[in-house]
Amino acid sequence: MSDQPVPILMYHSVATAPNEATRALSVAPEAFREQMALLADLEFTPVTTADLARSWRESGPLPERPVLITFDDGYEGVHRHALPVLARHGFASTLFLSTGWIRGAHDTGGGLDTMLDWHQVRDLVDAGVEIGGHSHTHPQLDQLPDDALWFELLRCKEIIADELGARPVSFAYPYGYSSRRVRRIVREAGFDQSLAVGNALARRRQGPYALQRVTVRRTTGVEEFERLVQGRAITRTFARDRALTKGYAMVRRARQVRRKAIRSRV
Repeated sequence: MSDQPVPILMYHSVATAPNEATRALSVAPEAFREQMALLADLEFTPVTTADLARSWRESGPLPERPVLITFDDGYEGVHRHALPVLARHGFASTLFLSTGWIRGAHDTGGGLDTMLDWHQVRDLVDAGVEIGGHSHTHPQLDQLPDDALWFELLRCKEIIADELGARPVSFAYPYGYSSRRVRRIVREAGFDQSLAVGNALARRRQGPYALQRVTVRRTTGVEEFERLVQGRAITRTFARDRALTKGYAMVRRARQVRRKAIRSRV
């Protein structure tokens, strides 16, 4: 079975003037256009998250140079700026929605910048974008007790199914955080595959519930972008991110232990 590494690109906001909360993980529209043109020039073929996972699960074929273009949260710029570029190139993509952040009847007011509304989400679906789940209110899922975790997953899945007429089969962990328990419950909630972050190329051996992605941010220049999609210098590019992630993981594990100890005394 092939374990061909595949770059999964993680985008958030595509915006000319993002606010401070989203700036670091936003991409300027002109940068996004340049990055998509480069993928076309390098003859990459974008596929959806569902397509990649299905191919690996069933040992089916993939294009010669597959790539995934994914967006998290549900920012309005995905419709305004990204969709016309994707349509021009005929590129597939996946959008992971935090349903409580989307403007409309289910909005909890937690969105960090101007978010999509459901009419725009339906436009994206009509254009062939896969819609996946990203929880309801975007919490750190591994910090939640089971009942709250189930609520976040099932509420997200229910809203997407009600609004779009089809259940989401793919999921992405908010902040990239998961655990064995979270991955198990995501599977039991009915999602067929899920994406983390990791800042590495995705490989079949990672398993369908821990596929890794590469972060694209406002400071990602086109030369760095080319290196990332070709799998070159990823470790060096994200060395600082990995060090910070390891340190924060220790803090979060300590918090989990304290919470469990408190619950056991109640």
